[in-house]
Amino acid sequence: MESIGKNCTPLKHEYDACFNKWYTEKFLKGETTPECTELFEKYRQCVVAAIKEQKVDKMLSEAQKETKFQSKI
Repeated sequence: MESIGKNCTPLKHEYDACFNKWYTEKFLKGETTPECTELFEKYRQCVVAAIKEQKVDKMLSEAQKETKFQSKI
């Protein structure tokens, strides 16, 4: 699956692979120490930038005013 920002897609794939490996090989076996946090943060920053670049953040802000939902973006 592609990311919201095309330049974020490689980071998404890298994070997804890391997360899936951690989840199946560690988390499901009781090891709950998070991994892949650095990759997630890089991907999150890329997505936030893409959302702002595509002006999706403004649409979210307007929707939040209507529903009183708060986001951390």
